[in-house]
Amino acid sequence: MLLMTVALGACFIGIRIGLRDAPLLWFAALRAVLAGVVLVMVAGLQRRPVPSGARAWGLITVLGLVNVTVAFAAMFAGVSDLATGTAAVLSNAQPLLILLPAWWLYGEVVSPRTAGALVVGFTGLVLVAVPGGGGSGAALSLLSAVAITGGTLLARRLGGLDVIVATGCHFIIGGAVLAVLAAAVEGAPVIAWTPRFVAVLAFLALVATAATTVVWFIEARRSRLDTLTTWTFLTPVFGIVLSAVVLGERPAGWTAAGLVTVLAAMWLVVRPAPPRGPRSPRVRPVPSVASRAAPGGGHRTVRGSGLHLPIP
Repeated sequence: MLLMTVALGACFIGIRIGLRDAPLLWFAALRAVLAGVVLVMVAGLQRRPVPSGARAWGLITVLGLVNVTVAFAAMFAGVSDLATGTAAVLSNAQPLLILLPAWWLYGEVVSPRTAGALVVGFTGLVLVAVPGGGGSGAALSLLSAVAITGGTLLARRLGGLDVIVATGCHFIIGGAVLAVLAAAVEGAPVIAWTPRFVAVLAFLALVATAATTVVWFIEARRSRLDTLTTWTFLTPVFGIVLSAVVLGERPAGWTAAGLVTVLAAMWLVVRPAPPRGPRSPRVRPVPSVASRAAPGGGHRTVRGSGLHLPIP
């Protein structure tokens, strides 16, 4: 999870750099389609089972539209309108958004400590968003967080589907719809295929999309969603640090305060619960050997042990 959050934090830097060479929607579509094609090729080489049936393909299609088409378009647009660190924070509001759906759909009851910690985390997100200016960029980043939350909930429904095949197919479907939108909104793609853009696109597609999503979907099947999504609080931490180092974006005082608040919330959720004191076992007293000895003081020998016990 730590490696995944580092990659996702760097993702926002890559988007900001790549937008210098490619239009927004076309860039998002390329990222998704390339990730999907690579995963499908890996699945083909490993001869993984292909999904069958309308239900399976319907779920993969909906997952692609929500987790790729909506999430990527909103994420890229949010980064273009906001400071990189602020966009990273708002796009990772998933831990706060998933509580009620996880309880309603999967019966995951939230402890008072977790609920309180996530309220603290929401306060930290508000503090981060204030200096970012809000507006359409903030709204788009939050929309991306909502879409990613929906994708995480849908990932639980993948059931017996092969995770690499399902992940690759949903990227191709969502990316294809993004390409159609890009053609309608931005026209023919005008992309500068510089070494910088190729390197950024390769990193975003292979590391920060294909690899991280496979890991995320695997964990979403077997982990509590509130604890799992809390790890994404680290994504904006790395995003803000990397944006300061690479892009020279210095966080304002409110952003720093919000960041500390978010980290405190994550620590409260992820740290183990305090152990309870051991209960004293209720043991029935066993009569001593002497108390069960016969009045005559006779003894018997336990065969093979060499012990002489009183005869009861």
